[in-house]
Amino acid sequence: MKKDIADREDVSLLVHTFYKKVRANKDIGFFFNETINDWDEHLAKLTDFWESNLFLVQKFKGRPGRAHIEVDYKYEHKIEAYHFGVWLNLWFETLEELFEGPLAERAKNHARNLGHNFFMKIFSARPK
Repeated sequence: MKKDIADREDVSLLVHTFYKKVRANKDIGFFFNETINDWDEHLAKLTDFWESNLFLVQKFKGRPGRAHIEVDYKYEHKIEAYHFGVWLNLWFETLEELFEGPLAERAKNHARNLGHNFFMKIFSARPK
């Protein structure tokens, strides 16, 4: 039986394992690999983000919605719901490989909501 996500170390394992898959993915990896310059800093920030969301602590500082809009602009508004689906499937796959329990389920639900919200922000920010 797998354990549930319990602490920052678990969140870091999840984030690092997940983004290793993302970076290698042919459908979405390039968005990340061509945009992020400092992966150590980015992974630490994403660990803060997920730790904040899962454990309801205030560690994350940033504007992820704005960042996603900027990436969409960089790629000439070519980010589609499909790309968020690939991202979400990789997230679920990684969670299911590593963890099980209420916080793992919260991470799935939160990611599902994030994907939808980020795509809607991107779509709404596009030129009409």
